[in-house]
Amino acid sequence: MPGGRLTQQERQQIALGLADDLAYAEIARRLDRPTSTITREVMRNGGPTAYRADLAHRATERRAHRRKAASPGAQAPPQSDGRDAEAVREYEEMMTTVFMQSGLPKMMSRVLTCLYTTDSGSLTASELVQRLQVSPASISKAIAFLESQDLVRRARDERRRERYVVDDDLWYQSMVASARSTAQLVETARHGAGVLGPGTPAAVRLENVARFLDFVGESLIRAAEQAREVLYTKPETTSGDTAGA
Repeated sequence: MPGGRLTQQERQQIALGLADDLAYAEIARRLDRPTSTITREVMRNGGPTAYRADLAHRATERRAHRRKAASPGAQAPPQSDGRDAEAVREYEEMMTTVFMQSGLPKMMSRVLTCLYTTDSGSLTASELVQRLQVSPASISKAIAFLESQDLVRRARDERRRERYVVDDDLWYQSMVASARSTAQLVETARHGAGVLGPGTPAAVRLENVARFLDFVGESLIRAAEQAREVLYTKPETTSGDTAGA
């Protein structure tokens, strides 16, 4: 299996594979590369719908040039916690892209990634400003949006500073909020079916939508309740990595 950086030709093959809706594992098999290499390459360069081989290649060359300029003849030193700084940076780019593909705006995705990749799971506004190199207003706007989606909560530390926190229960709360939003859509669709007249094509369409969303919403609530204990169960330590599909 070849190592080293992806070539421009390989990136073109990745772009062609994405255009053909191939899975990352299949693209990796054709290039004789690890699936993780293809996943990382795509996610750090716009995701499957925005990946462009030429732009990805130029971006990689720019990153390599910056690393050489910052530390000529040497690799970036590990962080104080022993982590590989470059690997962490790449992962943060990947996670931000995934959040963006799920529908979050870029700044909100960057803030959420920053919080989730911090061991404490919480940061102050000034710490976020320093880490992300953005204005306080941008952080304030991002936090307000994330709070409205139940993805972040506020807390006070021992010094009475306001901190923004991500914890295990937030995903459960976000799922419940999503289910409530779905219930509102169900009610609105059924109201529309009554207004447009039972039996009419438009009413039937809206009633079908209501039945579908009603089922999805109830299933989401049941799944969230059943899975909630996973958030508080310490994962078992396993050895070895499994290949993604």
